[in-house]
Order: sequence, then structure tokens, then C-alpha cells
Amino acid sequence: MTRTVPPEHPGGPPPSLPKGRRVYAIGDIHGRLDLLDRLIGMIRSDDARRPRAETEVILLGDLIDRGPDSAGVLARAMTGSVGFAPLHTLMGNHEEQMIDCVLGDGQMLDAWLFYGGRETLRSFGVPEWVINSDDPAMVMRGAATAIPRDLVRWVRALPVSRRIGDYLFVHAGVRPGVPLDQQDPLDLRWIRREFLESAADHGAVVVHGHSIRPEVQLHPNRIGIDTGAYASGRLTALGLQGSDHWILHT
Repeated sequence: MTRTVPPEHPGGPPPSLPKGRRVYAIGDIHGRLDLLDRLIGMIRSDDARRPRAETEVILLGDLIDRGPDSAGVLARAMTGSVGFAPLHTLMGNHEEQMIDCVLGDGQMLDAWLFYGGRETLRSFGVPEWVINSDDPAMVMRGAATAIPRDLVRWVRALPVSRRIGDYLFVHAGVRPGVPLDQQDPLDLRWIRREFLESAADHGAVVVHGHSIRPEVQLHPNRIGIDTGAYASGRLTALGLQGSDHWILHT
């Protein structure tokens, strides 16, 4: 399904991408490889119907946890391609938690397991008795054994933002009042209330996930596209070209 979204801008030229560029940004996947595959197919068809452009696809982070196939989503993202276009992945707060636990930082373990880490460990084949152990060290060893080292290195190296034209792509948002080139990476992965409640001009329109809403959140300073795919079955992509933008969702 494609739905055109009218532009919102409080005067002046609307935000835009450089000429000849087309971007599809995908919100939080959370282990739903089935939905990702379906949405990529929709993007492929949408892209083919439009005039030729330099197309790319961006995953806004939180590829893992909660859904049944985090391992499959990560493997797909690691290819760096969707066949018809390059695929860029940003780090979300869930990826940060996973990496901390795999590398032996137990401070994040309880939160990670509670918010979907158990499902991720299952997708990598970690036994239930290890996942449910009362021994944090055992759980972290199980994670470190099951999750491939090359995958860990890849996730650790993921960028936290991508700037194209008048748009900044991040997982969570930005700290209002802080220049974009001085943002704390923790804010880009974790911030919520201060960013969501701000009407400030951030210096770019921020395209983000992280904060679930039943519909796309379209504001002059931000566009939120986390529609809670792991529970709702609706994985959302924002299409951008020139000053146009449109929505695709499963």
C-alpha cells in the first residue's frame, strides 16, 4: 500500500534531497524478517515505477529483539544490498544493548533480556536453559558463543546517523539546541521525550524510529516511522525524492 503524504513546512522551501537521489528509510524491524522481505518487495516495485534515480535504502536501527528472526534480519542487513539498491544500516539502542552483553558488560543484560533479548538469543540457537539461567555470566557466554564474531564487529562499526540533503536519518532523534555535528551518539540512539516534544528547527528534518506510534508522525522538524512492526504487523518505509515524500507499509 502506498499513501502520499502532503508536505508540511511553515514557510520557505520544503526540505529536499539532492537532484537525482531517492531514499527509502525503514523503521524498527525488531526481528520481523517476514515483514522486511515483504516491504523490500514493495519498495522494489515502487522504485521501478518511478523515473530512474540513484536509490538507496536505510534501516533506522532496532533490527533485533522481540520478533522471531533477529539473526535473519541481521544477516540480510550485513549484505549491504537489496539487489536493486545499496542498503545502509544505522545502530539502534537494541543493537547497543546486544553488543554490550556479548562483550561481557552485564549492566545492560537484564534490560536487554526483558525488552526482547531472549528472542534474539533464541534466533541464534542459544538453548533455553542458558537464556533462562540465573547466572548472568552464563547468559553472556552463551550469547558470545552463538553470535558470530564478524557480526559483532559489523554491528559495533555501524554509524549512528546519515545525512542526505535536508534530512538527517537517526534511530531515536537529536538533542534540541545542540548542533547536528556535536550531537552525543547516546542521544541519537536513546532520546525520546525532549526530542518528541520539541518544535525547534534542528537544522535538518530528522527521520527516526524508536518511538512507536500507530501512524507515521509527520512534523515540520521530524518524521517518525516506527509503527510497532513486531506487534502490529505494520513495518513502514518513508520514500523521499526531491521535495516529495510518500509512505509504504506492510
